[in-house]
Amino acid sequence: MIHLVGVIGMAVQRLLVVLEPPIKNLIKEIAHRDKVSMSCVGRNLIKEALEILEDKYWDRAASEREKDFNWQKALTHKQVWKK
Repeated sequence: MIHLVGVIGMAVQRLLVVLEPPIKNLIKEIAHRDKVSMSCVGRNLIKEALEILEDKYWDRAASEREKDFNWQKALTHKQVWKK
């Protein structure tokens, strides 16, 4: 369950996330080890997960485009950047 609390826009927003005890304990251990807050660890993990999801999306998009790519019709580097 995720609840978003805060103001819409560029303001900092808070997110309430319910975690199973083993996950919470891992985050607590990482926070203690790195001398940061559990919130900071959670934020960093979420950001990293979103980057991984984005990478997967672009990988799939590139794979789809690659299927239809025609090397005979492709422009060379010189053709593309010709002034």
